[in-house]
Amino acid sequence: MKVLLDSSGWIEFFTGGPLAERYAAYLTPRYQLITPTVVLYEVYKKIKRERGEETALLFAGRLSATQMVQLTESIALLAADLSLRHGLAMADSIVYATGKDQEAEVVTGDSDLKGLSGVVYVK
Repeated sequence: MKVLLDSSGWIEFFTGGPLAERYAAYLTPRYQLITPTVVLYEVYKKIKRERGEETALLFAGRLSATQMVQLTESIALLAADLSLRHGLAMADSIVYATGKDQEAEVVTGDSDLKGLSGVVYVK
């Protein structure tokens, strides 16, 4: 089963937040993890700002070990359509569109994606 763990999930897991164990359940061989490059950007930026470059690079390496998905023209257009339809911000719409394009379940703690088809909201 394909799973897209979004930025909130990775950050929660890497920082040992209160929901880390719920996200860790998806980091098993049972799931094929995919990661949009925008998630790599968001995670690296936040971790570098809060914990420094060395830690950010370590975590970026962990994300890079998943199947990285580039932003293609078709995903960009789908993201724009989904943004208009659901009122999503750019990064959220790219993550959601990537999940749709790759037929992956999107696992997130982002309330903006809560209730959308194909989304597992972790709380």
